[in-house]
Amino acid sequence: MKFNFTTANRIIFGEGTISSLKEIVECYGKKVLIIKGKEKPDPAYFFSICKESNLEWVEFIVFNEPNIETINRAVEVGRKENCEFVIGFGGGSVIDTGKAVAALLNNEGSLLDYLEVVGKGNPLKNRSKPYIAIPTTAGTGSEVTTNAVIAVEEKKVKVSMRNAFLLPDVAIVDPELTYEVPKNITASTGMDALTQVLEPYVSRNHNQMVDLFCREGIPIGSSYLLRAWKDGSDSEARRKMAWVSLLGGLALANAKLGAVHGFAGPIGGMFHVPHGSVCAALLPSVFFVNVKALSNRGNNMEIISRYSDIAKWITGNEDANISEGVEWLKDLAKKINIPRLSELGIKKTDFPAIIEKSKNSSSMKGNPILLTDNELEEILELSY
Repeated sequence: MKFNFTTANRIIFGEGTISSLKEIVECYGKKVLIIKGKEKPDPAYFFSICKESNLEWVEFIVFNEPNIETINRAVEVGRKENCEFVIGFGGGSVIDTGKAVAALLNNEGSLLDYLEVVGKGNPLKNRSKPYIAIPTTAGTGSEVTTNAVIAVEEKKVKVSMRNAFLLPDVAIVDPELTYEVPKNITASTGMDALTQVLEPYVSRNHNQMVDLFCREGIPIGSSYLLRAWKDGSDSEARRKMAWVSLLGGLALANAKLGAVHGFAGPIGGMFHVPHGSVCAALLPSVFFVNVKALSNRGNNMEIISRYSDIAKWITGNEDANISEGVEWLKDLAKKINIPRLSELGIKKTDFPAIIEKSKNSSSMKGNPILLTDNELEEILELSY
């Protein structure tokens, strides 16, 4: 019964909670850098709240997943305009961009000084500028995590800037902001959210606090993702998936993930493919190979029992076995039109590079067992 739990200073959840922004910004200043995406929802209501709050703002639009150039440009804008705080209003890419920008606005040096794997990985010396994160998709849980995932295009990899100072001061999770999200994004972000309550539950770093979030989130995510995909106006399904996304962020920030995300980072850096779709394509195979590896090595029956728990929760059948859980995950991916790796432009000749990069990823270090190269290749083959 020993763990270290870290999260955002304040979390506000529920329909209509975007309206609380007016009261929140009063203590942060009058000049704000607003980072937003180009996708839905319509930001008119958001900006009307900013106007009512007598804010002066500078807008920075994130068109793709954040990379070094995007972060540097946003930091330059924030410094030039003397912005006192930052608001991120959008999907995971926007929220991550805002986290990195808020940190760099209050710390010396360049982004590469703080990036893992490809940079120096230095710790931040100063707290970030105040940051308010407002997610508009139910997927990454980035509003409550300690890292920002950033693409380094010249090296064809995604890496993290990681520090507790990156945690937003306030996370506003309003399910109504996800109502207009199209089906393909609902599918990919929803599978990311589900994966992020599954992987921490079997992570080698799981703990009693994280278990609470996973045990809550796994059955809810498996029950409501298909409903949200079928009908985006289903308010209950959208609320439940926003909740699962938040739970996943809380879990992964305090227990790490596993091989699904260990692969997804390198694949996302090498190919322009939706992160959640990659996770969904890999999840059943990682589930299967992990259990087989654990069984063959006979060194952790507790984790195998956790996989058995997952199979029962996702199928809704108390008698379900692990194989039935794997088949259920495959079936869900088919129902919501998740492509296989072969349909995402990945070739088998890419496997060696993917495997080599995945072994260096932070998420792979959370996997419940150290997988061999042959086992990593088997996961890719089964997902192809």
